[in-house]
Amino acid sequence: MSTQHAENEEIPAQKSKRPSDSAFKQQRLPAWQPVLTARTVLPTFFVIGVLFIPIGVVLLHLSNTANEHIIDYTWCGNGNVNCSDYLEKNPGGQCNCAINFTLPKDFNGVVYMYYGLTNYYQNHRRYVKSRDDEQLLGHLSQTPSSDCTPFAIDPDTNKPIAPCGAIANSLFNDSLSLSHAGSDIKLLKTGIAWPSDKRVKFRNPEGNLNVSLQDFAKPLFWQKGLADLDPENPENNGFQNEDLIVWMRTAALPSFRKLYRRLDQTEATYAKGLKAGDYTLNVKYQYPVVSFDGTKRMILSTTSVLGGKNPFLGIAYIVVGAICITLGLALLFIHVRCSRSSNMEMINVNPHTQYS
Repeated sequence: MSTQHAENEEIPAQKSKRPSDSAFKQQRLPAWQPVLTARTVLPTFFVIGVLFIPIGVVLLHLSNTANEHIIDYTWCGNGNVNCSDYLEKNPGGQCNCAINFTLPKDFNGVVYMYYGLTNYYQNHRRYVKSRDDEQLLGHLSQTPSSDCTPFAIDPDTNKPIAPCGAIANSLFNDSLSLSHAGSDIKLLKTGIAWPSDKRVKFRNPEGNLNVSLQDFAKPLFWQKGLADLDPENPENNGFQNEDLIVWMRTAALPSFRKLYRRLDQTEATYAKGLKAGDYTLNVKYQYPVVSFDGTKRMILSTTSVLGGKNPFLGIAYIVVGAICITLGLALLFIHVRCSRSSNMEMINVNPHTQYS
């Protein structure tokens, strides 16, 4: 009975794996495919080349109107003491050194001072994530974000760190200043951060900053607390300190520069900028870089219509334009030669061709 019952059961039909008969699944939709011929390709190459080369020349000229002077102070020293070696032997210490230099020409206009670091990978994924954006907005909590680990809790006091994370902990803390003819040149510590960053991303907690931070520890690498970063300007302290804001905007490449100071041009002597002559760079050397084969630089720069001095964009336009024209000429030569060969073959095939 069971065998007969099984024989009477209907075997289900197998589902077809063939796609349904639609224009999309059967690839019958109308399509447009460009046909690349010499008549369409060659003019494109020449037009790009003719446009890009003049644009590149203009961009390169505008970039060169900005003046720039770079001083590498990685190995500066004081007498027989090399500051980089001193920091290796005395972590957290300070070494003072001075470098005399000459500006070859006048730096007219607004003058900016930058610091530059090399072989410093701020773009590392864990480094970029190591911050607490809620904390930077002034919303202090006894439990910082887990992204800040291992720079979230001070191991000695067991207090939460503010600001927490690897980015804030590694804040650049060299002090750079300029002097001329024995007198210090006043440099401004404000106006160096993006206004949008200071307005939107960084806020101080309400009320007295010292009271708000009394239950928090400073980052392990810092010598000063968050409320004492700029003793001369109380408005430039806390999470709205502009040196901190500039540093927290991480760089995309391992060699980078960040804005450090602006020349105070309210004084009559420096109203038009820095004049050519002899100057001294005074450094309070505190930031170690030799351990990861890095270097440190100080850059004095003016700006052009395009911003700071950077010839890359102009050079890129010129190179792309030159490549396009070269390729255009090469393809034109090949096209003409192949066309002549085709014509000669046609003549050889039909020797009775007559020309009027």
